[in-house]
Amino acid sequence: MRDLSQFKGCPAPQPVTLTGRYVTVEPYDRDKHLQALWDAMGGLAINPLLLYFTNDDFGGIEDFDAWLDACRTKGNWLIHVFRDNATGKVVGMASYMRADPANGVVEVGGVAHGPAMSRSPLSTEVHYLMAKHVFDDLGYRRYEWKCHNENEPSKASAKRYGFTYEGLFRQHMLSKHKNRDTAWFSIIDGEWPVVKAAFEAWLAPENFDADGKQIRKLESFRAG
Repeated sequence: MRDLSQFKGCPAPQPVTLTGRYVTVEPYDRDKHLQALWDAMGGLAINPLLLYFTNDDFGGIEDFDAWLDACRTKGNWLIHVFRDNATGKVVGMASYMRADPANGVVEVGGVAHGPAMSRSPLSTEVHYLMAKHVFDDLGYRRYEWKCHNENEPSKASAKRYGFTYEGLFRQHMLSKHKNRDTAWFSIIDGEWPVVKAAFEAWLAPENFDADGKQIRKLESFRAG
């Protein structure tokens, strides 16, 4: 159990570059990333990809640009993009959100994995890198994941990465002009050593066969 008698809060998250074996997480820069991120999401195919996001559908890259700008300036999202180390291409995004440095709490949200991240270690590694930065570099106590309760892939991903389901906030917000019930998940600092060790064991080269397929599932490392 962490001794909180001397806890005086944590640094506020800042834009950061995090480099892994497969992927690099880097701060969003409009001039450098807007077109690349739009293309990574499939252009207008981004609308079904972001089905459970709260925003209205985009009519083009201009709407996407305006939305990203509003997320940064009004929502205080620290948007980061994911770059595939093998190809150099931008493949997805996520943000540090709702930071509460005084209590050591922050959320990862606005998560969007482009098609190039499918069935690869990239998605697992980006969430390892982002969580590791929060816990190991900044000393946070709690790392949150929230999603539309109808978003079954997001809920499955949260559980796979080691987040614990905490409950349902009914009619938590409006999403595309409809009620949204929000599922809440978290990892807390006392759980992080086991979650971290599982991430690292799963990501190790020896956990993949000659065809790049996993040998053991991520969940099995936490269970074992």
